Amino acid sequence: MTRISELAGTGDAAVAALLDAAFGPNRHGRTAYRIRLGMAWFTDLSFAAFDSQGRLVGTLQSWPVALHGDDGSETPLIMVGPVAVLPDMQRHGTGRALMDRLIETVDTHPGDPLMMIGDPEYYGRFWGFTADATGGWQAPGPVERHRLLTRAAPGLALPKAGMLGPRSKAQPVEAAPAEPLTTSTQGA
Repeated sequence: MTRISELAGTGDAAVAALLDAAFGPNRHGRTAYRIRLGMAWFTDLSFAAFDSQGRLVGTLQSWPVALHGDDGSETPLIMVGPVAVLPDMQRHGTGRALMDRLIETVDTHPGDPLMMIGDPEYYGRFWGFTADATGGWQAPGPVERHRLLTRAAPGLALPKAGMLGPRSKAQPVEAAPAEPLTTSTQGA
């Protein structure tokens, strides 16, 4: 049985080891890291999965980012990811349970629209993410256009264009320390 809880309080070394196991040690060069550069993850929207022995087997982090318009405007977004699961625990529903918990939390306490880089068929089918609004969005690195996804409240119109990046406004109290960025040329 997998137990889902808030990520806060889970050791940074354990989270880093899980992310390395899931994505490799060169993960820091990915476009997603550039989008959230210098930001601290939201403690109330980031979760950990533990197996029956208490071993950390999955994490989901959510980050404060924004779509920056040419006119200086900033549309706040919540970047979802990485959704990481230990390789030996993949395909057992852990990632889905983490996403279900996030969506349940977001739907109970609506806020900024969600965005992510992910599989549109999977994230669209289960949680309503779509690439419909992101055609004119830019990212600070390579990204497959069809994988740039959003999930917003019904009727909320998102800007048609802009550059994704860190928020320039002050961070909320519920944010955890930022993860460092290392140089690499690996894409999203």
